[in-house]
Amino acid sequence: MSGTGPAPGPRAGFDAALEAALAEAARTGESGDVPVGAVVLDPAGAVIGTGHNEREATGDPTAHAEVLALRGAAEHLGGWRLTGCTLAVTLEPCTMCAGAAVLARVARVVYGARDPKAGAAGSLWDVMRDRRLNHRPEVIPPDLVSEAVADRCGAVLKSFFAHRRFR
Repeated sequence: MSGTGPAPGPRAGFDAALEAALAEAARTGESGDVPVGAVVLDPAGAVIGTGHNEREATGDPTAHAEVLALRGAAEHLGGWRLTGCTLAVTLEPCTMCAGAAVLARVARVVYGARDPKAGAAGSLWDVMRDRRLNHRPEVIPPDLVSEAVADRCGAVLKSFFAHRRFR
């Protein structure tokens, strides 16, 4: 035993993906959009799609961070099958986004904050692990990423909603 402490777990690399998603979330700026960001990584770990919420900015009800990141990844790869890819998002996907991840055939979905009101990756619904579907991505919830990154994902959202309540 070397005494250097435990080796990082196999999911330690997902913190960097969530950091990239947090940077995307910051791009919502003053648009009024909920600051959620997402990135898609190819099987080698390179970012091939990014997105942040743009519903308010564009008037598009489907302009969720995850959908935009999946669209960008599909464009990058030249097809809709995102086999082997990872979707990392700051907030647990809703039913629409969870369904999009399933239909895109992503290998895994990593998220940094739970959404007890609309989460479809285990909080309110569990769309991605529904055995009736033909594809089920691995789901990596906040308790399987570093506490610091998960806390930051939650803090961005708490700050946004606290600020909106006092306007």
